[in-house]
Amino acid sequence: MSNISIENKKILIVDDEPDVLESLEELLNMCITVRAQSFEEANTLLETQDFDIAILDIMGVDGYQLLETATKKEVITVMLTAHALSPDNIKKSYLGGACSYIPKQEMINIEAFLIDVLKAQKDGKNPWTSWYTRLALFCEQKFGPDWDKDEKEFWEKMIY
Repeated sequence: MSNISIENKKILIVDDEPDVLESLEELLNMCITVRAQSFEEANTLLETQDFDIAILDIMGVDGYQLLETATKKEVITVMLTAHALSPDNIKKSYLGGACSYIPKQEMINIEAFLIDVLKAQKDGKNPWTSWYTRLALFCEQKFGPDWDKDEKEFWEKMIY
């Protein structure tokens, strides 16, 4: 098994809530974290610095617009959200080029999510497959057992 680590990765963390940024800094204390609390600040950092990973809040900082910039710069991007928690937002994140979509209730597992993404990338695999394995039950509890049945084809393509 390959030993993937996020140690010393340079990670941009973007959220308009200071307590979320503090929690992320603590959870990612093995990384080099750079924080931003606004769209403008985050966009400037993305344009002027190199990052291994960007963790973007969706609401409050225009996360999808930042996702566009991060994707252009080929930064591995993970969406983090409390309020934009819906199958539509999962889909939008995926289509926008994000590698993962993490509900804030799952933030405590951020390191595992990031390692999943890096491992998938290293192995040339789809990062959404392990995401689904980790969060299928969570999504079922949140959105109901048939949450991914309406567009079955899309979801199957997304996660395999």
